[in-house]
Amino acid sequence: MVKLMGPFVGRRKTAIARLFIRPGKGNIYINNQPITYFGNEIIRNKILTPLYFDEKFWKNHDFYVKVEGGGVMAVADAVSFALAKALASRSEVVAQRIKEYNRVLLAGDPRQTEPKKPNRYSARRFKQKSYR
Repeated sequence: MVKLMGPFVGRRKTAIARLFIRPGKGNIYINNQPITYFGNEIIRNKILTPLYFDEKFWKNHDFYVKVEGGGVMAVADAVSFALAKALASRSEVVAQRIKEYNRVLLAGDPRQTEPKKPNRYSARRFKQKSYR
């Protein structure tokens, strides 16, 4: 029986990522697809950033992520938040190194889009008037 760690949850805007970890060879799967098929190089680097704080653990485990909702960058942030939380739960030293690098990886980002108001084009923009 393979020991499964998780779920670790990361949230950003409307994206929710659930991470499960099991012993393996360092593979990362997002919605059952290898990370090489996900996004472009910038997005993949954003996802992999927390893993560089504990490379020994990364190389000996496989990471399975299920993501729902959000856009591509929100998904990338949610996955990186979940990875950072998983690594921080294992070791206090790694958690301290992640906090020194970027506290948001562990604390999350509470910003949300502002809802659109009635009779307007967007949340803040009014319809133009040509008189006055």
